Amino acid sequence: MTTTCPGCRTRPKGTGRYLCLSCWSTLPMPTRRELRRRDPQAFARLRSLHTQLDQGVPLTEIAVTVDG
Repeated sequence: MTTTCPGCRTRPKGTGRYLCLSCWSTLPMPTRRELRRRDPQAFARLRSLHTQLDQGVPLTEIAVTVDG
């Protein structure tokens, strides 16, 4: 099952993916690195990504860091 990418809201994102490949590639490398980390703060980083997308922050400016 695929759903619409929350970044562009037009292309499908694959199952288990946060964004479509085009939007994922647009994120800054440090942001992608943080989103790939699997630790107790992973869900908080995902929430931060979605919050920034909902606020209209451009993909190139999204930064997700969570102190923990």
